[in-house]
Amino acid sequence: MRVLATKLLSPEFKDRLIHHGFSVVEFPFISISPQPISAFEVENHVIFTSQNAVQIAFKNKRLNANLQGKKFFCVGEKTKSLLSKNGQKVIKMSQNSLKLARFLAKNYENESFSFFCGDLRRPEIESVFLDHQMQIQLHEIYKTTLTPKQFKQAFEGILFYSPSAVESFFQKNTWQENTQGFCLGTTTARKLNEFTENYSIAKTPSESHLLLTLTQHFRQSHA
Repeated sequence: MRVLATKLLSPEFKDRLIHHGFSVVEFPFISISPQPISAFEVENHVIFTSQNAVQIAFKNKRLNANLQGKKFFCVGEKTKSLLSKNGQKVIKMSQNSLKLARFLAKNYENESFSFFCGDLRRPEIESVFLDHQMQIQLHEIYKTTLTPKQFKQAFEGILFYSPSAVESFFQKNTWQENTQGFCLGTTTARKLNEFTENYSIAKTPSESHLLLTLTQHFRQSHA
């Protein structure tokens, strides 16, 4: 089975795919550029919805120091894991931005938040906060650039990790009839649904569940 990953994979995950019999092609359909970070006060409650934001924030010495001891809320298991690796305790992890926003509106309506994000973030958190008149400070600390590439060969499966990667892929490619998409998260799946109904969603946004979804699909389709 030939599989296209729309980002560069970790060596461990790529090895797991190969071990399960997949031929893997990798190409980063988006690029991330850190933006200058000015001095500002960080609220006691902090939101991260991507690993990129965590990596960039904690690489900045001044911001790293200001983030210590805050209360963290995030989207995705890998974002939570990265925060933990940086010594921070995550109060709440949700599977997508909308679920997190609703949780915060219900339980922390009177608190103020700092939200570290990129320029192509999902709108749900800001929308819910606006509806509930909650205080949020946005900090765009990275920029996402689409880097599309045309692939002429066919793939049995394509792995998508973000709505931006979906958009980038379809700038130069069309969907083949026998291709199945595999999405890490519901927001990515909603974007892919604009182009095709041939996709599966990992039960939770983790590489282990993405691999399980991949193997189960092809096991059933070739039974």
